[in-house]
Amino acid sequence: MSAGLFVTGTDTGCGKTRVAVELIRGLRGLGLRVAGFKPVAAGAERHDGILRNDDALALAAASGIALPDRQVNPYCFAEPIAPHLAAGDAGVEIRVESIVRAFRELCRDNDLVIVEGAGGWAVPLAPRLDMADLARVLEIPVVLVIGLRLGCLNHARLSEQAIRASGVPLAGWIGSQVDPDMRRVDDNLTSLDLLLASPCLGVMPNPHAPPLRSGRPLNVAQMRAAAGA
Repeated sequence: MSAGLFVTGTDTGCGKTRVAVELIRGLRGLGLRVAGFKPVAAGAERHDGILRNDDALALAAASGIALPDRQVNPYCFAEPIAPHLAAGDAGVEIRVESIVRAFRELCRDNDLVIVEGAGGWAVPLAPRLDMADLARVLEIPVVLVIGLRLGCLNHARLSEQAIRASGVPLAGWIGSQVDPDMRRVDDNLTSLDLLLASPCLGVMPNPHAPPLRSGRPLNVAQMRAAAGA
């Protein structure tokens, strides 16, 4: 089995890219060669005639490895809409075989690959393909990023249940403080500890929010172990 982690989230805009970037940096700090991988991205601009997505660029920059755009991000679409709709508009079929091939190439040249999904766990990619299917085919553990805002307890529980029902190993969850004005963040984190079966792997605080009562830095060593690197 390849060494890697699949970063998914409770929703779009929950902080997956920020978590993935910090995870790549932390793992590189342990002396590992780490590549970031964004299989599908919707929302991009043309640079030198090539569509480039900001999330994919951030992952590539964190990796510190010069790689072709299409190896880091095989499917990139201009419109910031659901991937299957963007693919349809572009006349493209997202094929899992192409994604797996790019992933295997990255695995061959790196100690570990951090894969960032698009949107949440059940986002459709094609008529009979969604993000859960992709994670299952890649055969790597999942890290669930929980956007800390009102409603996160419900979103987190539903996401965890869906991941476990898919039969994919869930390494744990990371809280991402996306709403600086969220009330009782610490109490919500305590509730997540009690409600979820998977362990907390860290919390990404918001620099514009009051400090949390207890710091929870990313447990990079635990995630390395879960990834098999």
